[in-house]
Amino acid sequence: MTVRTRFAPSPTGYLHVGGARTALFCYLYARKHGGQFVLRIEDTDLERSTAESVNAILEGMTWLGLDYDEGPFYQTQRFDRYNAVIDDLLARGLAYRCDCSKERLEKLRVDQMAHKQKPRYDGHCCQRTIDPDAPHVIRFKNPPDGVVIVDDLIRGRVPFANAELDDLIIRRSDGAPTYNLSVVVDDADMRITHVIRGDDHLNNTPRQINILRAMGHEPPRYAHVPMILGDDGARLSKRHGAVSVIAYRDQGYLPEALLNYLVRLGWSHGDQEVFSIEQMIELFDIGDVNKSASAFNTDKLDWLNQQYLQHADPQRIDRLLRPHLGHLGIDPSTGPALTAVIKAQAARAKTLTELAEISAFCYRDFDEFDEASAKKHLRLVAREPLEQIRAAFELLANDDWTAETLKHTVERVAETLQVNMGKVAQPLRVAVVGRAASPGIDETLLLVGKEATLRRIDKALAYIAARGAEA
Repeated sequence: MTVRTRFAPSPTGYLHVGGARTALFCYLYARKHGGQFVLRIEDTDLERSTAESVNAILEGMTWLGLDYDEGPFYQTQRFDRYNAVIDDLLARGLAYRCDCSKERLEKLRVDQMAHKQKPRYDGHCCQRTIDPDAPHVIRFKNPPDGVVIVDDLIRGRVPFANAELDDLIIRRSDGAPTYNLSVVVDDADMRITHVIRGDDHLNNTPRQINILRAMGHEPPRYAHVPMILGDDGARLSKRHGAVSVIAYRDQGYLPEALLNYLVRLGWSHGDQEVFSIEQMIELFDIGDVNKSASAFNTDKLDWLNQQYLQHADPQRIDRLLRPHLGHLGIDPSTGPALTAVIKAQAARAKTLTELAEISAFCYRDFDEFDEASAKKHLRLVAREPLEQIRAAFELLANDDWTAETLKHTVERVAETLQVNMGKVAQPLRVAVVGRAASPGIDETLLLVGKEATLRRIDKALAYIAARGAEA
């Protein structure tokens, strides 16, 4: 049997990180077993489904690198097939027409709840003859007794009594098939062997199994993945921060870092934290996914992203970082080679956005000094070291503006003043960068360049003079 999994999102919004994790699990399981991964767009909710949402899903899948073997298939293009199945069920007495009014159904629900009964349709129309031309819905005739066992790969055997399942609607009064019917037909027609999806679908599964068997098909294996929670224990939502895959891209996360983080939400392999996609495929097994929900931890994602930034090919980060610099109004062609900046700065940033922000000093002057850094390092005592280092730098030829020469120049000024390196390097760093954090001083000066370095030292000296005058 060839393993076939499917990811089947509804295009009613962005690709949620919870959906992305489900897609990842489906992808890994198919790849591990040499199977196929199918993408299906469940767009039967005509009022809420949009082309923009479809594009957001496809864009998110592409960015994550979750390439699918078949699809995307659209349910709205398969209505004829669904209706053919419904008509067959009707002809075989496994479905029936229902013309119950909303008022009757609401009264039934209220009465059942008043008697502490589970609200469910009572089969009122099951034996009635209803004019096919009159307004009606089609209901599936669920078996009245027995038990449906969902043999879940994560949760184990979960029993559902048929007596608790009502005769659900499989075609609306407008002729549109419903989710529970269309998903079953698709899984059967697409030969899906393993359905991996969120545990919010678990209650649908026994109904879908009964429809599959009524169609003459054995159900696939199911695996219901626990939901993702926010750090407050509630279901992950917008109020916890970004939940859209594309939002994480725009905030400067790498796709491999987000995939790595998502695979660890509910699954582990010993104490290993960092996994390549190849390792995920080799090691992942759906049966090892935890039964309990996992909490999203942005700090952990930041740590992972930083690991990937540090070890990524600088040429690749060059390409990804440029739009983030552009958002800051920076043209990276107007300064040092971007790969040199990345090599110097990557270990200091958690995201591409942060990397762009802390590297802006390489390409443009800053407006203000960081207040705490300036208060500590741009004092009157720093004036002479800055004046001396400026004079030494001005004498350097452009060809001598090298990391080695710059390092020796700073050391020589410190020796002349009989102070330690920090008394020269830290005021110089704040003068050139605007804050007290940067790569090594020689590397920083090399990236900034001679002209900008002299200009910024002048700005720092003016700041010290004004501060002294105020004192």
